[in-house]
Amino acid sequence: VISNGKYKSVEHRVNARSDGTRMSVASFYNPGSDALIYPAPPLLERDPLYPTFVFEDYMKLYATVKFQPKEPRFQAIKALNSF
Repeated sequence: VISNGKYKSVEHRVNARSDGTRMSVASFYNPGSDALIYPAPPLLERDPLYPTFVFEDYMKLYATVKFQPKEPRFQAIKALNSF
């Protein structure tokens, strides 16, 4: 969101070994729940692709749709902000 779609997440894969176990460690850096999230003005080369939203609102929505495609999440956030 902050890069307005300019920077994408790195695709990652695992080559699991069939003769043993593996351990994964996920680490996340999240802003405070009251943080206002929006595309950074210096990175805007076009109109914003994402709405401005409060991080906690997004996480509440994410918890209900996390295994679904990303784009509808942002449409839902836009709808929340239109009230």
